[in-house]
Amino acid sequence: MFTLQWQIDSLDTPVNIKSFLSQQNISKTALTDIKFAGGFIKVNGVEQNVRYMINNGDVLEVGFPLEKRSEGLQPENIPLSILYEDDAVLIVVKPAGMSTIPSREHPGGSLANALLGYYINQGIESTIHIVTRLDRETSGLVLIAKHRHVHHLLSRQQQNNGVQRKYKAFVCGLMATKEGWIEEPIGRKPDSIIERMVSPNGKHAVTYFKQLSQQKERQFTELELSLKTGRTHQIRVHLSHIGFPLVGDNLYGGSTKLLQRQALHCFSLSFTHPISMEVLNFSIPYPEDMQALLS
Repeated sequence: MFTLQWQIDSLDTPVNIKSFLSQQNISKTALTDIKFAGGFIKVNGVEQNVRYMINNGDVLEVGFPLEKRSEGLQPENIPLSILYEDDAVLIVVKPAGMSTIPSREHPGGSLANALLGYYINQGIESTIHIVTRLDRETSGLVLIAKHRHVHHLLSRQQQNNGVQRKYKAFVCGLMATKEGWIEEPIGRKPDSIIERMVSPNGKHAVTYFKQLSQQKERQFTELELSLKTGRTHQIRVHLSHIGFPLVGDNLYGGSTKLLQRQALHCFSLSFTHPISMEVLNFSIPYPEDMQALLS
């Protein structure tokens, strides 16, 4: 069972538990679950309801009910590359070629299947909460919450640009511009369920890019990118739109001569830990296939 505890020491006047927990960003849905689905609220070790008044010197503990796992997701014993793990979050390195979640085209072998297998093997009583997704052929860092409440806190942080990701990419051609912003709305392509396009009716999307190097012999430019918005295929669509599609991205016009998958890698992730409030920063090198193109 996932639990949180507070040593109450900075109240000006007594406050009821419901108000205090609301200030800790515990949602009404979570409180309802705690009340009716097997959780608990204790003050100094004694169970209380949300109307109970707490004061300085009290110890408040909240236990969240066990989560029901989706019956549609099957556990699989797929090795995971875990960079960091604690009771609240997990950071893994997703290889290219692995979907983040199952789809009709790829019903198994996803990161979600692998995580569920890992949770069962480790005795972790939780369902899968993936905070930052990557396309199937994009490699790199993925942030996972190990509990619904932690996912709720990280989603709030994401909405306020508190979860920062940086990418490295290779684009076809030698780019003249050293750095800049691409600000173009992105929407679905009318005749495709997968493809996206720059469209006046699309959603606001902003991508920042800067050059890291140019490979004149192989005719590609190495970029570092970051996003102000998180639209589906955003980097791929924006770079294709300005005439520099990703190496290997045949969906958006990139050549597959050098690489058989899009040359996009999430190398950096930073966020504030939702429980400890510590700022965490992670970075990883290129995977072998991209590193080989720079060698």
